Amino acid sequence: MKPPAPPVAARRPHTHREHGLVRHDPYAWLHDVTSPEVLAHLAAERAYYDAASAHLHSQVVGLASEMVSRVPTDERSPSWERSRFSYYTEHSAGSEYAVIRRRIRSDKSHGETKSVADQDFTDVFRSGASLDDEVVLDVGSLDTGSGHLELGLALVSPDERLLAHAVDTTGDEVYRLRFRDLGTGEDLPDEVPRCYYGGAWSADSGEFFYTVHDDAYRPHQVWRHRLGSDVADDVLVLSEPDEAFELHLRTSRSGELVVILSESRTTSETWVVETSDPAGAPRSVGGRRPGVVYRAEHVRGPGGGHLLLVTDAGAEEFRLVRAPVPATATGQDHTSWVEVRGEDPAERLERVDAFAGHVVLSLRTHAEHRLRLLPHDDLAGPGVVVASGFAGGAVHLDRCTDYDATSITVHDRAHVEPSRWLDVDLASGERRQLGRQQAPGHDPGRYVTERRHLPSPDGTLVPVTLVRHRDTPLDGTAPALLYAYGAYEYVFEPEFDPALPSLLDRGVVFAHVHVRGGGEGGRRWWLEGRLAAKQHSFTDHLAVADALDGLVDGRRLATRGLSAGGLLQGAVLSQRPERWRAVVAEVPFVDVVTTMLDASVPLTVNEWEEWGDPRRREDHAWMLAWSPYDNLPPAGSRPDLLVTGALHDPRVLVHEPAKWVAALRESDPAWGPRCLFRCEVGAGAHSGPSGRLAHLHYEAEVYAWVLDKLLHETRAEPEGTLR
Repeated sequence: MKPPAPPVAARRPHTHREHGLVRHDPYAWLHDVTSPEVLAHLAAERAYYDAASAHLHSQVVGLASEMVSRVPTDERSPSWERSRFSYYTEHSAGSEYAVIRRRIRSDKSHGETKSVADQDFTDVFRSGASLDDEVVLDVGSLDTGSGHLELGLALVSPDERLLAHAVDTTGDEVYRLRFRDLGTGEDLPDEVPRCYYGGAWSADSGEFFYTVHDDAYRPHQVWRHRLGSDVADDVLVLSEPDEAFELHLRTSRSGELVVILSESRTTSETWVVETSDPAGAPRSVGGRRPGVVYRAEHVRGPGGGHLLLVTDAGAEEFRLVRAPVPATATGQDHTSWVEVRGEDPAERLERVDAFAGHVVLSLRTHAEHRLRLLPHDDLAGPGVVVASGFAGGAVHLDRCTDYDATSITVHDRAHVEPSRWLDVDLASGERRQLGRQQAPGHDPGRYVTERRHLPSPDGTLVPVTLVRHRDTPLDGTAPALLYAYGAYEYVFEPEFDPALPSLLDRGVVFAHVHVRGGGEGGRRWWLEGRLAAKQHSFTDHLAVADALDGLVDGRRLATRGLSAGGLLQGAVLSQRPERWRAVVAEVPFVDVVTTMLDASVPLTVNEWEEWGDPRRREDHAWMLAWSPYDNLPPAGSRPDLLVTGALHDPRVLVHEPAKWVAALRESDPAWGPRCLFRCEVGAGAHSGPSGRLAHLHYEAEVYAWVLDKLLHETRAEPEGTLR
């Protein structure tokens, strides 16, 4: 049956006036998601999507079945060690959510401390729970039936008798914090109704630090709760008044310090509190200097030890410095810092992790994430570099909680290679495989991954990771799906996705484009794709699409991205609509100028350093030049478009995709039915449905739509189109 016509949003006069310019915004009324009229419109959009995509139902079911078949029936993670127990997570057959378990760590018969979990590591991680293993937290048991469940934190106390856990059941990232007695399995009466990510225990396990976000979803306060006391009596530890900064919280691996980081896009300040003195005032590690970022790690030693800081002070790609632990409540400034490892312009130093005898540096070079192992007495030396064993892969330090460990667990992952975990000796770099992720029926040998560097118009070589079935040639005949993000110096690292082989098995080439604005090329890569240089992100993506023409079928290109990646999709749709056969813009940030003028909108003020502050005439001009809502593509040359959004999304408010879809349809009514808006009108989050199987069903929906456009439909080329 022919689907119904798409919803038509009413046009109501509304104008914005900035810097002598007038912008008409007839869909501004969609901003009020408390309005029954707006809610009815969003529900109508979802109904239209369901009807217009109904013909794909059987394909969605088939794809979802394939994807789920690659998920093992029983699987568990590597263990992480605490003083008394080894902890691990497991998924059982058909489960959406993990169960956190633990088992006694001491091997009594040999009188030594040993991870019992390590004895069970074989070629794959199989569920190894025994009757003696304790359940720390069954995440699924927290499901309220709302349709969404997200675990924000799960932190075991130092004495390993308590668990702090926080859960969101709507998708709005407001978490409810509870404390569980691991002896009885029951939650204590203590309940914090609103908290955010991050937390830290006091050394005596009696107090817990947590963050709270304001109405703009900015974590701006750190509070301390004494277990057994009224939450109303919780103590405010630190408040950040500057709206450009967010607070983040953790315990150092040494267990001796609570580390509080206040950070904007370009400036940060770090405070520490001794876990043995939780009521002590936070002490600044190095003060706050505009344009200087630093993050701290603690090293145990006499007199409280010292700190290692990763900082960009005088080093665009960051360097490593040593600083004392501040001794007084007034803190200290940067004059006490001593460089211990200088900047390497070819390596972006991202992080330092300290252990008793060594440190682990996380770094990015040649668009790959690697680790460098160094002894404390030779931090300037070459050390041992750990790189991925997979083409296009990446290695990261896994959860390693034991400060005194002499080896670490390293996670090695890639797009079509099930993850493997390695035990790496910190002194020698010698490694052994602990285990490998299961993927039933999946043969990595059927696929090929390669990295290419393709030119952007200014001569910059843009890395592209190409993944394909080994029988799919790069001779210009295969369709392709491009994926990109390009913001915040963030990198979507490669990882095995049970959904991706379903795309590759149908002859589609997957191209992960590492555009400027992300962090693939280091700090410089981000600097060249933000603020006035933001157009580079879009130009890079379009240049790669053009350069791939001939390797893949240039008439059958789809492109996809989420959030800031959704913005990228909106921009390349506006700037080169004829380039694409289909576009998937997930929770797209598309009404850029209007949103960034409204300080009450979540994530606005602290993102002026990323996108620009349109209150300034110059910033307004460059943002207006590429804002998708303000630059609609010409009628008559548009590709098919799938847009997503979620009613409770606090990161990209649902009115942005709703307004964009309405404006796009109104500006090209004949094309309008080819624009679908999958709006999550119930519980749902920024990145799609929660639960591993539910999310795969969502991926099946997206892939079914993309495959329908790339494999089953054709589109006449507009006259004069150049490829």
